[in-house]
Amino acid sequence: MSLINEYRATEEAIKELQARLKNLSQDDKLQAELEFEGKLRTLMGEYSKSLRDIIALLDPESKTKATRGGAVKTTGTKRARKVKQYKNPHNGEVIETKGGNHKTLKEWKAKWGGDVVEGWATLLG
Repeated sequence: MSLINEYRATEEAIKELQARLKNLSQDDKLQAELEFEGKLRTLMGEYSKSLRDIIALLDPESKTKATRGGAVKTTGTKRARKVKQYKNPHNGEVIETKGGNHKTLKEWKAKWGGDVVEGWATLLG
């Protein structure tokens, strides 16, 4: 983009943003929110309270949510993996495993492809 085109695009963006700002400044909802924020900050200063104090007062559980990082803690243990049985149709060899970290299974997947080998699997439970 040439420098003059960039200048004109920036100038146009500024005009659009100024129009948007003018519309927002005339919005009654915005005026009410700004007034509320100003009064709240004055009140917080009067009582020497921070935003965290206000949140703790209005939502006492928010402190425990923040310490957990917002993650929901699950109860119980991890779900056990199911045993899969793979039968190689080329040589009749059978493997039973709970995961994909089996040496022979890896060799089969490297030789015939993962999708093909997964087709040989039956779920034992």
